[in-house]
Amino acid sequence: MVEKKRAFITGATGQDGSYLCELLLEKGYQVFGLQRRASLPNTARIDHLYEDTENPDFVMLYGDLADSSNLFRIINKVKPHEIYNLGAQSHVGISFDKAEYTANIDALGPLRLLEIIRNVDFPIRFYQACSSEMFGKVLETPQKETTPFNPQSPYGASKVFAFNVTKQYRTGYGLFASNGILFNHESPRRGVNFVTRKITLGLSRVKLGLQPLLRLGNLDAKRDWGFSKDYVEAIWRILQHKEPGDFVIATGETHTVREFVEEVAHNLDMSLTWKGKGMEERGIDTKTGKTIIEVDPRYFRPNEVDMLLGDSSKARKVLKWKPKVTFKKLAALMTEEDFAYAEREAILHNTIANQRKFMSYGLQNGKNSSQRKTRRAKN
Repeated sequence: MVEKKRAFITGATGQDGSYLCELLLEKGYQVFGLQRRASLPNTARIDHLYEDTENPDFVMLYGDLADSSNLFRIINKVKPHEIYNLGAQSHVGISFDKAEYTANIDALGPLRLLEIIRNVDFPIRFYQACSSEMFGKVLETPQKETTPFNPQSPYGASKVFAFNVTKQYRTGYGLFASNGILFNHESPRRGVNFVTRKITLGLSRVKLGLQPLLRLGNLDAKRDWGFSKDYVEAIWRILQHKEPGDFVIATGETHTVREFVEEVAHNLDMSLTWKGKGMEERGIDTKTGKTIIEVDPRYFRPNEVDMLLGDSSKARKVLKWKPKVTFKKLAALMTEEDFAYAEREAILHNTIANQRKFMSYGLQNGKNSSQRKTRRAKN
């Protein structure tokens, strides 16, 4: 009987982690995922994988990238053939407020894993999730594997450390350690505080009257947006390649936040036009005459990254990978999912409102009835 490959995935409960769990299970792996202990459930993206509670091929383990002894015990017990380090504090904006924590998890977390791999007595292939944010204020366009890094955030700087230390353990200790430099990749599973989900869910709520408008930051920021499910296929291919290396994963197209807003508005049958400039710019739905987009200075970062555009020629040639989902299709599928989500919110909102109205009516009637009884008693 052929032994199943075992994969250990940090960040298994996140967007990429959940898609990667699905992919590896489909390919016959035994998958072990790492999740942080929390007082509230944080497994919504992978709950469907628990449907078969007798499935021995999917196991979630409690742990933390800040705890090296915990990581060592898990790795020594699981003895994975492959480790995919997707765990991170992954929000660029939040990294300015939680700089030390971001560095501890995003920079030192990979180092802890690499030290463990170096010291165990069985071979492990290691994948490190890096980011286009490492390029920051770009020094050349498009950005490829040899483009110099120029990060503009604690998140980007932490990922540069992770990239370099992964490369150093590869060359210095002969580990099979690879970096994937993934440009922005989105999906309906993206966190709601990321700009794409903020737009698709926010405009869906505006459409249904659940919120008056959507506030955004830099509308002119350009990003290379792809689909997360496409990108985890590239992640897997990186560790199946005969030699370790570094790979840019990107679509090769760049679009502004403004374009993403326009695409989502179009999918929601909103007729969007822009008025004003700079911080006074507003997006107006011409069908209703209402302002549905406002620019809010709170969402601008201390250091802005204006444009990212990836050159994934190496991955396309060496890994035989290419993205399947276009920018328009990505916006459409995210909008469809979030509009359905907002519709469920609207139903719940209306149900609660009706219940409150009924209760208020009942209390008022009870009060009136009591007052009538008091008057009759006096008479």
